[in-house]
Amino acid sequence: MNTAESSAVASSLAWFKSSYSGAEGGDCIEVAADMRTVHVRDSKAITGPVIRVSREAWAGFIREA
Repeated sequence: MNTAESSAVASSLAWFKSSYSGAEGGDCIEVAADMRTVHVRDSKAITGPVIRVSREAWAGFIREA
């Protein structure tokens, strides 16, 4: 897992917010993927830190969730 990512890289990705997120915001995450990595960030702090994990690690997390 890596949390260091430049704003330029993060802003160039297509981010998706949870379908459970309401119009009011709340506690939500956004997820974006590229060829090898899944990027996760707080939807209320889009210029803040981004967690990066491998696609395999993300698939394992989703399976267990």
